[in-house]
Amino acid sequence: HLEEAAIGGHPEARYHLAAIEQQNGRVERKVKHLIIAANLGHSNSIQALKTCYKDGNVSKEEFAAALRGHQAALNATKSPQREAGEKALAQF
Repeated sequence: HLEEAAIGGHPEARYHLAAIEQQNGRVERKVKHLIIAANLGHSNSIQALKTCYKDGNVSKEEFAAALRGHQAALNATKSPQREAGEKALAQF
């Protein structure tokens, strides 16, 4: 089911698939899953990619591209309506 969710664009599923790939010793596949999840705005994947970068499993260019993709995904979810809703919820 994780694969179906990942194909459907669920970033948490990609993150979990990355963990499974790590357990199976397939670091390259792990990194690919993390990059896709990061590009979908998954913050834990960025943290995992940071560790992969420090360990030498991700190049500087790949990590920078993932950071840009992550930020773009976060920016895409911002809207005046969402910010107004967050302010309204914070008052409760």
